[in-house]
Amino acid sequence: MTTVSRAPDIDVAIIGAGISGISMAAHIARDCPGRSFTLIERRANLGGTWDLFRYPGVRSDSDMHTLGFGFAPWTDPEAIADGDAILRYLGRVVDEHDLRRHIRFGQRVTHADWDSPNWDREAACWTCTTIDEAGREDRIRARWLVLAAGYYDQDEAHDPALPGEAAFAGQMVHPQFWPRDLAWQGKRVVVIGSGATAATLVPALANEAAGVVMLQRTPTWYIASPRRDSIGAALHRLLPARWASALIRTRNIRLNGWFYNRARRAPDKVGAWLKRQAARALGPAWDEAAFSPPYGPWQQRLCLVPDGDLFAAIRAGKARVVTGTIAGIEPDGIRLDSGERLGADVIVKATGLKLAIAGKIALGVDGRPVHFPDHVPYKGAMLSNLPNLTLVFGYLNASWTLRADLVAVFTTRVLNHMAATGTRVATPVLPQDHGLEPDPELAFSSGYLARGWAIMPRNTTDQRWRLNHDYLADRTFLARDPIDDGHLRFT
Repeated sequence: MTTVSRAPDIDVAIIGAGISGISMAAHIARDCPGRSFTLIERRANLGGTWDLFRYPGVRSDSDMHTLGFGFAPWTDPEAIADGDAILRYLGRVVDEHDLRRHIRFGQRVTHADWDSPNWDREAACWTCTTIDEAGREDRIRARWLVLAAGYYDQDEAHDPALPGEAAFAGQMVHPQFWPRDLAWQGKRVVVIGSGATAATLVPALANEAAGVVMLQRTPTWYIASPRRDSIGAALHRLLPARWASALIRTRNIRLNGWFYNRARRAPDKVGAWLKRQAARALGPAWDEAAFSPPYGPWQQRLCLVPDGDLFAAIRAGKARVVTGTIAGIEPDGIRLDSGERLGADVIVKATGLKLAIAGKIALGVDGRPVHFPDHVPYKGAMLSNLPNLTLVFGYLNASWTLRADLVAVFTTRVLNHMAATGTRVATPVLPQDHGLEPDPELAFSSGYLARGWAIMPRNTTDQRWRLNHDYLADRTFLARDPIDDGHLRFT
């Protein structure tokens, strides 16, 4: 007997209600009238990263004029904002665009399967299998799938076992799962790591802890920036809010892009400048070896130090940096290979993130599982030979939101093109004999990217078939290039 698939429940299913999902939903609501959509969020609240991370001092690692949405300018005086302020901003954007009624909280998508149109199947769509906190399964069918769940694993962090850690008599925590009742005040704290999380935690803990040590295996590049943007504040006093925000955002995009390109072209000069700035901020506490990474600036993400707070804590003697490797954990501290002992009542393992693509959802197309390394990005927004699918992966050298907004603009353009042409399926087609050169190089040497290389889509040397890290070039590709470009096939 012939069976006919029922029609999709909605037009667009957006997985995740963090920055990427909110941007996508707002753009669809504004630019695709009549399109139905829903956001499926595994957590009980919106915000994604900013709802998950609750460690002391958690804040943005980009300026808020670019981490904020282009369609909803950031107007607060703080250019570097804490996690609670970011959550309030996201909630305000959701409410102003009437998005909250579209969010399904507490539902995790486990599978998403595409069924191509066939002689016995009417609807070309994705079927998403969800499970709620009580273990109940449900299914939702959508014509288009947006994977906006970020790029790291919310269930697991990079948490390597330390030799002898079971012997530690104090508390050992990872920032991704910070206990709300952790009492660190008046205690000796060792923060293992030197990346953005460690640089945030150390000054936040230093004022009330008995002492804080940042134990690093490898130094990191830091750049200080004021929390408040005095030029931006002046523009807001002189101009209407939207004009001022647009100018500040443009300035920051251009300046950050220039600095990144300068660092890649002249790493020695930029590195020397960064070290001079750190030395000036640290004064007598300056330690050349502790602030001289073995890689160039922007080969890994620069760590932002708002108002130089990390440097101030070190200079005041409330914190210090130790470079070394761990020989073993003891009941009351850490023993290094050098023989030095670091006393500790609390150990914080700021050892990094674990990469996860598409929220760890198992994808399938016509019964065949999708293996991401078999695909390449198309314009940094879709994946080769996968129909009706958007994948949001933000910038590593700039604010995540910049590409999230661009990808949302591109997706709405595709949806509107399909509505105008009466087509139902859009697939970026990369033939087997495409002749494109693979690009085996990672743009960045960060540990979490190297560890997650095996699960990532592959780049080519063609700018159209890769994940670029150039906002201005991407803006042309995604917001201005013709949609029907010969690579994106509509049927």
